Amino acid sequence: MTFIRSTEVASESAWFKSSHSSDQGGSCVEIAKLTGQVGIRDSKDKSGPALVVPTTAWSSFVSFANAGGNEAS
Repeated sequence: MTFIRSTEVASESAWFKSSHSSDQGGSCVEIAKLTGQVGIRDSKDKSGPALVVPTTAWSSFVSFANAGGNEAS
């Protein structure tokens, strides 16, 4: 896992928010699908740091979140 400036992780067009996010100014993250990795950044700080994790770690997190945080580890 590494932190890199989001502008160095992927082009601006590669970042996207969840379809569940609104444009009401709430707290959102954006992700960018990379080769074997996923970039994660704060949607309100587009030039700030991005967390880069392996795709498998991101998939595990999404599964855990979809299960309501009740999945056995």
